[in-house]
Amino acid sequence: MPPSAGPEIAFAGRSNVGKSSLLNALTGHAALARASSRPGRTRQLNFFDLAQHLVLVDMPGYGYAEAGRSIKQDWQGLMFDYLRGRPTLRRVLLLLDARIEIKPADRAVMDLLDRAAVTYQLVLTKCDAVKPEALAAKRAAVAALARTHPAAHMQVMATQQRDRPGHRGAACGAGRTCRPLA
Repeated sequence: MPPSAGPEIAFAGRSNVGKSSLLNALTGHAALARASSRPGRTRQLNFFDLAQHLVLVDMPGYGYAEAGRSIKQDWQGLMFDYLRGRPTLRRVLLLLDARIEIKPADRAVMDLLDRAAVTYQLVLTKCDAVKPEALAAKRAAVAALARTHPAAHMQVMATQQRDRPGHRGAACGAGRTCRPLA
């Protein structure tokens, strides 16, 4: 890992939840972090220094990935070591796919972050693929879950992808941009 250079915000979540796409959207650079439709594309911690004011960290996904078991264990070990021992880490954005239920691996990461006293915020991704009523219920359920975890920030954020052909901004997948929901 590089030496600590300033405050860090890490993007964590299951494989293919949209970590790289959200990082690209937030920075306005379509190809800063590698986004792929294949799970397990990010295989190491990727540090992005934003003018020496803030460092964004794209973390390997946990859960399903098209990789051998030993490689996945190495990824997860590296991720957990980073979370427990990085003094400049200010917050983890834990991304959750709004289309699916919270998985045991998500809960395990939340428990680890609580034990390590790492502040984290839950972010729902792919919200455009969920009907408004189901999304409201999902946000309420995730907010209730956050209240049971001492290191979790209470506000649940949500993002969606929006088709915008020809848009030169940050990509959130092929031909799409990510945007926050109110």
